[in-house]
Amino acid sequence: MARVTVEDCIDKVDNRFELVLLAGHRARQISQGAQITLPRDNDKNPVVALREIADEMLSPDDLKEDLIHSLQKHVEVDEPEPEAPEPADQTTASAVDSDEAEENINFDRMSEEDLLAGIESLVAPEKSDDY
Repeated sequence: MARVTVEDCIDKVDNRFELVLLAGHRARQISQGAQITLPRDNDKNPVVALREIADEMLSPDDLKEDLIHSLQKHVEVDEPEPEAPEPADQTTASAVDSDEAEENINFDRMSEEDLLAGIESLVAPEKSDDY
């Protein structure tokens, strides 16, 4: 069995700290049941991970992307915003009765001053021993 040293892997991954992160992530993947790309040779998971990196069986960039993805808690999907409806004419707006006008209230048009005034007018709940 050949020993795997950091020098075998450092030419694949320039930074030793990044190498430790990638090898640790790959070792955790192996312990969770991921397929290994080399014969195990009675080695433990961290050694197998280092051997895979040293033999270029896995791309360090792919491992880095997978590590980043595994650490993300919230992945934001960039979706196109819906198009705003065109404003209605003055003549059609006056024809709408008061019930329909209340349903068409647009809450997105509050000024910053109105918002701050509303927040300041809120009353904090009284303290009690229950919570």
